Amino acid sequence: MASLLDPSSRGRVILVGAGPGDPGLLTVRAVEALRQADVVVHDGLVDPRVLDLAPQAHRISVAKSRARHTLPQDAINALIIAHVKTGAIVVRLKGGDPFIFGRGGEEVEAVREAGLPVEVIPGISAALGAAAEAMLPLTHRDWSSAVSFVAGQCKGLTEQDWSGLAGKGRTLVIYMGVATCPEISEKLMNDGVAPDTPVAVLERGTLEGSRALRTLLADLGPMVKREKVRSPAIIVVGEVVMLADAQDKLAAWASAAEALA
Repeated sequence: MASLLDPSSRGRVILVGAGPGDPGLLTVRAVEALRQADVVVHDGLVDPRVLDLAPQAHRISVAKSRARHTLPQDAINALIIAHVKTGAIVVRLKGGDPFIFGRGGEEVEAVREAGLPVEVIPGISAALGAAAEAMLPLTHRDWSSAVSFVAGQCKGLTEQDWSGLAGKGRTLVIYMGVATCPEISEKLMNDGVAPDTPVAVLERGTLEGSRALRTLLADLGPMVKREKVRSPAIIVVGEVVMLADAQDKLAAWASAAEALA
């Protein structure tokens, strides 16, 4: 990689993974890139303390939500390219890791097609950061020898084939699944995953107010509604969930229901 301090390295794009939220989880190279940036094009979920590491940079938010996008992806690509062509060092700052459901691949393609230099600085993905905080090992010699990552918020969810991704000896991690968790649990059970499979919901991982909640697959949708879970949150399905430091919300709900009976 070229040094960011090298004058010949100006006029370039650096895709930077901002990690799951806590600024302390940034890589050293990510901090270096932020300190040298002229422009920071950032996601909405990036912690303000991370942005404060680039006080000299012009900040541009391209925040996206389920219902509204500030800019479509093509416009974001064009925005980045336009700034690079002025000779600026443009940091494209993404939550988690740029290549894990971050559209980093699309942005790299667009920049390369424009004939401009680009590099990628990886970040700790949201799933890895949230799982570590909850003491939830995504793999374990006794419980899980495989882990899969899927997006729960995408077109054609019901038509996707998730068979074999969850079940005994496997861990399934679902990004962006809070809004569609009733459909997700139904889909998995229809694909043969046992209704009593342990599930964890890791809300706001590594950030203030984070929660780790545990229940069973059949109760996923109702629990998310009862506990008023909000994005960002990661859903983990598999036996490894039982090892996590997570609140057993099914037991708590059952006890409350029994007391009212």
